[in-house]
Amino acid sequence: MKGMVIVMDPLSIAIIIFCIFEGLNIIILYFYPHANVGNGLGVFQDFDDAQESESSNLFISYLINWVAGVKLIFVLLLVAILIAGTEATKVWAIITMIISVSTYFWKLHPIIAKLDAMGKITPAGYSKVLRSTIVIFLTIFILALIIHFFL
Repeated sequence: MKGMVIVMDPLSIAIIIFCIFEGLNIIILYFYPHANVGNGLGVFQDFDDAQESESSNLFISYLINWVAGVKLIFVLLLVAILIAGTEATKVWAIITMIISVSTYFWKLHPIIAKLDAMGKITPAGYSKVLRSTIVIFLTIFILALIIHFFL
């Protein structure tokens, strides 16, 4: 194994980058949900207010952990694809990621952009940063497909 070089294909690299970032978001959601980075809910000024009653606090905790669990399932499925998936499976995984990540712009971005405009997000402009992050991920996925098929 001395001098062994591991060459990664662009599809695997894109999946690994996504898994690393989503893995960090999962840690934030499970262990630091009040954080104001990643998917932490500390950016929402109403987050603390919504936890004033025990039932609201439990409801919000349930939703946070549900989202973290869904993200964990998604990441672990991608890891399984990295380990055991064929080239075709990786292509379909990237296509699926493009479609699923794009849904952010359908429902989530309009909500966070409106909250940001209302001054309910700290720091101000966070919705633009999140939008840019999503666009970067989509660009990585699309470039991985282009490189895979054409280069």
